[in-house]
Amino acid sequence: MALAIETEQQVLTGNQLHRTDTGSPEVQIALLSTRITMLTEHFKTHKKDHGSRKGLLTLVAKRRRLLTYLRDTGPERYKAVLLKLGIRR
Repeated sequence: MALAIETEQQVLTGNQLHRTDTGSPEVQIALLSTRITMLTEHFKTHKKDHGSRKGLLTLVAKRRRLLTYLRDTGPERYKAVLLKLGIRR
């Protein structure tokens, strides 16, 4: 399930460090969080969609690794991302 272009642009503009930033950990974590939220909503109606559930677990693991990297390299940025996105950790 890819994000709609409008949704992706909103997430990018809300989390970019500068105008052309598309690959910083903050942006990647925000995009993954949006996709995780969408898939979680999807599973409320499609309980037996196990193929997508495996994809969801992959996304969660990738976001966890990015958060660990951000925690180790920039603790202030890490805390800011957690507060902004409302991620419990």
